[in-house]
Amino acid sequence: MLTRASNVAQDDALGAAGSALLAADDVSISFRGKPVLETVSIAVHEGEIVTLIGPNGAGKTTLARVLLGLAAPTSGRVLRRSGLTVGYVPQRFPVERIMPLSVQRFMHLNTGVSKERALECLAETGAAALADVQMTDLSGGEFQRVLLARALARDPDLLVLDEPARAVDFAGAAQLYALIAAIRARRRCGVLLISHDLHVVLGASDRVVCLNRHICCEGVPQHVAAHPEYMRLFGPEAAASLGIYGHRHDHTHSLSGDVCGEGT
Repeated sequence: MLTRASNVAQDDALGAAGSALLAADDVSISFRGKPVLETVSIAVHEGEIVTLIGPNGAGKTTLARVLLGLAAPTSGRVLRRSGLTVGYVPQRFPVERIMPLSVQRFMHLNTGVSKERALECLAETGAAALADVQMTDLSGGEFQRVLLARALARDPDLLVLDEPARAVDFAGAAQLYALIAAIRARRRCGVLLISHDLHVVLGASDRVVCLNRHICCEGVPQHVAAHPEYMRLFGPEAAASLGIYGHRHDHTHSLSGDVCGEGT
């Protein structure tokens, strides 16, 4: 899906975010009186991969929707570079099994791209051989590659990928993140990855932001050697033991996400 962020400020308001493609500035949002995001500031720059991690319910998808102009913040603002084009791969993209929809046709829906361009993008994500396959017959990994190809179809400046390895096994996820890194290197686009899996940050991003309603911590990921099962764990203790961040949490959360004490 391709989208242009709406109801956001333009270049002249990007001073606080520097040379960012897209940024949130002290964004908060509540649903039915319950805070979902609290004074969140985050920016993604050209050629940078930023990974947003956090437990389920931390507000990651809500933040993506706010950044894309699909949800309005209660307070704060979203800033974007003038003329910014965003390629968005949502967390879920249900396709009705009763609907005949080939990959080729899916690539054209609401995009206006040519057949040649669609095939080029499918080839770029390793999905060229799937052009005539029905969307409902794709494996989890194949489906994600097609969604990524569709997001690339109009040369976005920024890719926003919400749980791109969802329904993909560990080996397939490693291949997918290697592909995303290669696309970033080739296109020099910015990338915002969203995940709840801690292992995603290993070698897949330039900067990691930990979110649990507010930003708990952020930093540059370090290379670590650990069993994949441990890398799948998420939490303050796991992050500290794996040495993934060059800093520590200064507080802890209850299961509801409330700040309930100082970290260690």
